Amino acid sequence: MLGITLLYVGAVLFVNAMMLLGKVDGKSAAPMNFFTGGITLVMNIYIIIKASPSDPLSYYTAATGLLFSFTYLYVGINNALELSAKGLGWYCLFVAITAIPTAVITFHNGDFRFGAIWLMWSFLWFLYFLVLSLEKQLDKFTAYVTLVEAIITCWIPGYLLLIGRW
Repeated sequence: MLGITLLYVGAVLFVNAMMLLGKVDGKSAAPMNFFTGGITLVMNIYIIIKASPSDPLSYYTAATGLLFSFTYLYVGINNALELSAKGLGWYCLFVAITAIPTAVITFHNGDFRFGAIWLMWSFLWFLYFLVLSLEKQLDKFTAYVTLVEAIITCWIPGYLLLIGRW
């Protein structure tokens, strides 16, 4: 399931980067955010249903996966309804901070590739906090970071997982 998730997170990050660059308006980016947020929500609910109540760590994958689901659903709602993005930005700060211990745990478990990826995602969510909540003029920089991360942290790993090469 991770390969599917990463492939579509790569796609939505690509679209959102184009939005920040002014190539796509928010309303037309909303559907891809809903699609990605929706499919990852369904996948994470499935993981929760399969989790063992006697093993709290069995919920960990879903809990961290829902960080993505809610991000893209929040972006989709904000864009579709043309709402202020300040709340979304503060959510991005929460996720950026949460991603740091997630990276540490991932490194500790011996997965250096995904540990580094979690750190990169933390940086990206932090940039969105700066742009959306603090209104820092970093749109273009954030767009290019989003584009690079879409490719190297999601699209390529997701595709490789799907074809059994990761």
